[in-house]
Amino acid sequence: MKTKTAVILCGGLGRRLGSLGKKIPKTLVKVHGKPIIWYIVKFLQLQSFNHFIIPLGHKSEKIKEYFKNNKEFKNNKIYINLIDTGKNSSIAQRIFMIKKYIKSKNFALLNGDAIFNFNIRNCFSVHENKKNFITFLGCAAKLNYGIINVFKGKVNSFERDAIFDQISYSKKKNYIGQVYSGISIINRDLLRLKFQNYKNFEKEFYPRVIKKFKTGFNQIQGFWHSIDIPRDVEELYKAYNKKKYYEVVKLKKKLIKNNN
Repeated sequence: MKTKTAVILCGGLGRRLGSLGKKIPKTLVKVHGKPIIWYIVKFLQLQSFNHFIIPLGHKSEKIKEYFKNNKEFKNNKIYINLIDTGKNSSIAQRIFMIKKYIKSKNFALLNGDAIFNFNIRNCFSVHENKKNFITFLGCAAKLNYGIINVFKGKVNSFERDAIFDQISYSKKKNYIGQVYSGISIINRDLLRLKFQNYKNFEKEFYPRVIKKFKTGFNQIQGFWHSIDIPRDVEELYKAYNKKKYYEVVKLKKKLIKNNN
């Protein structure tokens, strides 16, 4: 079987999760009885990924223990590299330390704190066919501020928790930006560039690549939910958000069925 690699970043401190983040790594926070990392690996496996690299940092021993004790991941269909990259390492340093383990020419890079259900296999194929060096995946996300609609000086409405996928930027005229999901598909050759000393990988590496290499964008058509604060976990339960609750229940059933 052709090797397809995914790099899942799981080394963050998870400070915004409060007491939850102090006990366990964010990626082990349970949603409907399963940790976030379970949803990610199982879904990507369903989408033809078979090699996973997990750079470890904060409470790395907890993640190692989870994979060691979980029989679902002990088979010859997938291979998982758990690599210690240091508790206080930057994302750039973590990626630099694991780049030699990446087996496929193109690989997915994503955060270990989101649950999703969309056709990433198709996004990967489009990326390869177009010979992009990076394809960024966009998403729709909730805005945690109130929105006031004003037209010709008249206030027409007020909304909370609106879902948006584009933004305008006041410092740039006629600028419309797409919301980035934290998931990208990258040509491994880009990792030959010097980036290990970047303080902020996304802010420094991506603009550099966009200027010099062919890049693309693909909007996620499906479910995506990032978990950053305790409320983000609550929103996946029926009492808080029925739509997202049923999305996760459906996804969990599909992944369990595929495992059997």
